[in-house]
Amino acid sequence: MALEKYIRDIADFPKKGIVFKDITPLLNSSEATSECLKLLLESLNNQKIDKVVGVESRGFFFATLLAQELKAGFIPVRKPKKLPFETISASYELEYGSDSLEIHIDAIQKGDKVLIHDDVLATGGTAKAVCELVEKLGGEIIQVNFLMELSFLNGREKIKEYPVFAAITY
Repeated sequence: MALEKYIRDIADFPKKGIVFKDITPLLNSSEATSECLKLLLESLNNQKIDKVVGVESRGFFFATLLAQELKAGFIPVRKPKKLPFETISASYELEYGSDSLEIHIDAIQKGDKVLIHDDVLATGGTAKAVCELVEKLGGEIIQVNFLMELSFLNGREKIKEYPVFAAITY
């Protein structure tokens, strides 16, 4: 199945010069969603996963599905002041600015085998920040996977020490 046909380009969003990859057409197709989930799961080669970390907000969609299929816990990583319990944070650079992310301090136990999932690998700043959070809490990163990768932005370079998989590459 050509998953790319379920991704819609939106010019100048969230700001001029950015081409936003809209995944809502993919989410609107149960067949495309199932195929994408299958690819993401197959990339893990039956490795044991204790926790799936999903990155706000579009990373939540497949991260929760992955957690369910893997019989693993789901952990949300969110923008500042969105999580109700004590957190740690990491800052990162985006292709169009900077931001930070937070995770609950009790979300991961030392030695937990962790899958990190987000929707897009662009410049790699977000993924690198999430990897830092997981490792600060003692998690072992098994894979960082994405619905899609914008390879021309070289985001893999920032997370090259981890196994990386993307269902779609541009």
